[in-house]
Amino acid sequence: MEDNKKEKIEALQVLTEFNERLVKNMKIIVKELSGERLDDTDNFLSAIVNAINWEIEVVNGTMDVLNEGHARVDKEKFNQAVIALGSAITLKDDSKMAEEFKKVIPLFEELGKAAEEVTE
Repeated sequence: MEDNKKEKIEALQVLTEFNERLVKNMKIIVKELSGERLDDTDNFLSAIVNAINWEIEVVNGTMDVLNEGHARVDKEKFNQAVIALGSAITLKDDSKMAEEFKKVIPLFEELGKAAEEVTE
């Protein structure tokens, strides 16, 4: 049991390092989707979606540790925002994607802080 918790803490440590870059990239993609599209925007978006999916997997596997003691991550709020983002991405509507990224960025920032808090 203690080994399992240790593995979850290690996963959250990796997420902490990874999350900072992801949030930075999400802010950049908002600009690109808000009218400053570049030749590689679609590839950049795909890489961001893959990173988001990875972080979601880590969150799902470590939620008990993240929220140990008190709630740090509101899973329902987080899931709703990610689902809305996924829907916008499916529609391939740049302005809608930018809007949903703006809503999801603060949640990923909170996730990074929560992961950092439990790994200190």
